Amino acid sequence: PDSVRLYVMDCGSLHIDDVSAFGLSNEETAVRDLFVPCYLVDHPDGRLLWDAGLAPSIVGLGDVEMQAGMTMRYDRSVIDQLGDIGLAPQDIEYIALSHMHFDHVGAANSFPLSHLLIQKAEYEAAFQSPDEHPVFNYDLYKELADNPRTILEGDHDVFGDSQVLILAAPGHTPGHQVLFVNLRETGPLVLSGDLYHFRFSRAHKRIPIFNTDAAQTVQSMRKIETFLDDRGATLWIEHDKALADTLKKLPLYYQ
Repeated sequence: PDSVRLYVMDCGSLHIDDVSAFGLSNEETAVRDLFVPCYLVDHPDGRLLWDAGLAPSIVGLGDVEMQAGMTMRYDRSVIDQLGDIGLAPQDIEYIALSHMHFDHVGAANSFPLSHLLIQKAEYEAAFQSPDEHPVFNYDLYKELADNPRTILEGDHDVFGDSQVLILAAPGHTPGHQVLFVNLRETGPLVLSGDLYHFRFSRAHKRIPIFNTDAAQTVQSMRKIETFLDDRGATLWIEHDKALADTLKKLPLYYQ
C-alpha cells in the first residue's frame, strides 16, 4: 500500500458473568461480553500483527467453559482470516502483543519467523520467569522464544516514520503496551490493549484487581490520555464489543 492500512479481525469472544474482578461492580455495567481482536497493520515498509487472539485449538468448538461463569468462543482462526487476503504467517514481518495474557497470544506460536517487539519487563516475566507469573500460559507463546526480537525499554517507532508507534503502558502486566496507528483518511488511532476493558473503566479509571501494579496502571492511563489529547487521536478499547460490532472487518480495512 502507499499508506498505512489497518485490518480488524474477529479472534474470539469472552462471556463473563461476574465482572467484579475488573475493579467495578456488576451493577455499574451491563456489559458481560468482550470482543477479542487481532489487528494487521499493513505499512509500505512491512506488516505488523498486533495481538493474536484466543487459541486456535478452540476454533469451531462453540462455547467453551473456562471456569464457572466464564466461557469463550472462537469461530474462525486468525490464520484463515489472513488467508482471505492472500497472507500466511511467514508474510508477517513483525509481531507485537499488547501483553502476554491468554486472550492476546493465542495464535502466537504460528508466527515463529516474525520479528518480536516486546518490552523488556514483559519479556523477562513471560519468558525468563513464567512460573513466577501464573497469569501467563507459556505454552501459548513458547515458540516466540527463538524469534528474532527487539527488546524495548519504552516507546518505539516501528517503521521509523512516526506512523506506527508502540507506547509503553505498564501496570496491567509488567510490560503492557498500546499501539498508535496514524491513518491518512480515518485519522490517528490508539489500540488500547488492556489499559481499559470497559467504557466504564475508562470513565472512572477503574483498575482490575489482577493488574500487576495499580500505581503503574494509573500512570499509564494518564500518559495515554495525554497522548490522545495531544494527537487528537481516538482510543479503541479492544475488548469493547459494542464498538467492535460497528467496525468493518477484514478483508475491508481502514486507511
